[in-house]
Amino acid sequence: MIELRTPAEIEAMRPAGRFVAETLATLREETTVGTNLLAIDRRAHDLIRRAGATSCYIDYHPSFGGSPFGKVICTSVNDAVLHGLPHDYDLKDGDLVSLDFAVSVDGWVADSAISFVVGTPRDEDLALIDTTQRALAAAIDAAVVGNRIGDISHAIAQIAHADGYSINTDFGGHGVGRVMHGDPHVPNDGKPRRGYPLRAGLVVALEPWFLRTTDELITDADGWTLRSADGSRGAHSEHTVAVTEDGPIVLTDRSFLGVD
Repeated sequence: MIELRTPAEIEAMRPAGRFVAETLATLREETTVGTNLLAIDRRAHDLIRRAGATSCYIDYHPSFGGSPFGKVICTSVNDAVLHGLPHDYDLKDGDLVSLDFAVSVDGWVADSAISFVVGTPRDEDLALIDTTQRALAAAIDAAVVGNRIGDISHAIAQIAHADGYSINTDFGGHGVGRVMHGDPHVPNDGKPRRGYPLRAGLVVALEPWFLRTTDELITDADGWTLRSADGSRGAHSEHTVAVTEDGPIVLTDRSFLGVD
């Protein structure tokens, strides 16, 4: 069921969005060559405890997950792009890292993801990350009253296809509110003027993610981590966005922290 939020409820979601934004900014700053993925999870867990927030991941066990997730952040590296289960791995020079983080604060959820390179970057990785960021910006611009879900999906796809990337639509954006994953589903490709009409009060997580040379995924033995079928690298950018009469509000905006 698609739920619409009142202006007061959208305001009540701001603390969750701000905390998610601040946490991702902190983790990005602290993550370097040699950082262990389990250390990232421990740091995120500590920040959650200090804030009195609640993880959306640790007990999460949807039909596509092999077991309850058991950690508080997704850490996807290189050819892993989604749902990366933190494990004992020290990041190496040039690794492409995606962090996906969602929490509840006072009963309201915010969800966001970033991708970046530790150490010396490859040009193709920076280009891939840039494409996801520009696709996310286009999606946010399309999240206005009077448009439809298909307009958001089409805006994402136009950026991806122009840069030569194919698109997997199995996993994409989603409604956000009292729970992390709700209706509507927002695929990263679609036809304009199709799908659910955007109304004031709709809150969605928009999340373009692309792989360099494929759109096919395989699942790790951990039952969670999704990797490219051909070993090519992936990147992922996500924000929680509220549709309002005055335009989209990015609840997980990090610009006030001086980061993208």
